[in-house]
Amino acid sequence: MSNSADSPQDGSSPARGRRFRPVRVLTVAVFALAGLIFFTSFNTAKGTNIRTDTSLLKLSDLIQERSRKNGGLDQSNGSLRREVESFAERDDGSTKAEDEKLAGLEKGAGTQKLKGEAITVTLNDAPPDATAKLPGYPEPQPDYLVIHQQDLQAVVNALWQGGAKGIKVMDQRLISTSAVRCVGNTLILQGRVYSPPYKITAIGDPDKLNKALSASTAIQNYMVYVNVYGLGWKVTEDGTVTLPGYSGTVDLHYAQPVE
Repeated sequence: MSNSADSPQDGSSPARGRRFRPVRVLTVAVFALAGLIFFTSFNTAKGTNIRTDTSLLKLSDLIQERSRKNGGLDQSNGSLRREVESFAERDDGSTKAEDEKLAGLEKGAGTQKLKGEAITVTLNDAPPDATAKLPGYPEPQPDYLVIHQQDLQAVVNALWQGGAKGIKVMDQRLISTSAVRCVGNTLILQGRVYSPPYKITAIGDPDKLNKALSASTAIQNYMVYVNVYGLGWKVTEDGTVTLPGYSGTVDLHYAQPVE
C-alpha cells in the first residue's frame, strides 16, 4: 500500500502532494548570487571603469596636498617659535653666559641656522629603458633602476662620519630624531613627500666629507649600479651656504601599554 502523502488520488491538495525539488532551490540560489555580484560590482564602480587608476591618482593627490599642508605648518611653526624665543630672551632673567650656553645647545640640536662650507650629493633614478652597460651583468630589474631608502641613508651616514656639522635633505634640516624613509620611489621626511632627484647638503670640511663618501662600502655598492645601470650620482662643492634651522615639532611620540 502506498503512503497517502504520495498519492494524488486521496483528495489532498496539489500543494501538499508536491515533492521537494533540490534542483529548483539550487537554481534560485545561483540567480540570487549572480544578482548580488552584479549589484556589488555596480556599487563599487559607481558607473566608472574599475580597471583605471583613478582611485590611486586621488590617493596620490591627497598625499601631495597633505605634504604641502605640512610644509606650510612647518613654516608657521618656525615663525611662532622664533617669536616665542624673542619674547623669552627679554623676560627670562638669564645671564649672558646662560644665553650663550643655550644658543650652543640649540645650534647643536639643529634648530638654528648654520653657515659654512658645504657639499651637495644628488641621487637620481636611472632611465626607465636602461640596460646593462658593462658585460657580465644581468639586464636590470625595476628595483635596480630606482633610489632606495638604504641609498639615502648611506649618504647621510657617511656625511655624519665625515664630520658634517649639519645636514639638509631636500629643503629640510635633519636633527637627531629625523628618519629618512622611502615608500616606493618617493621619500617621506618629517611628514612631507619628495620625488627624485634627491639632494643632500652637508656643511663641513669638503675634503673630509668627500673622503667619507668614497670610504663607505654601502656607497661603493651603489656606485656599481651607477656605472652599470645609470643611477644618478653627482657631488658638487657649494662654497659657503646657510642651512635652515629645523622648524618642525620636537615632541617625542612613543608607544604606551594598553590598560
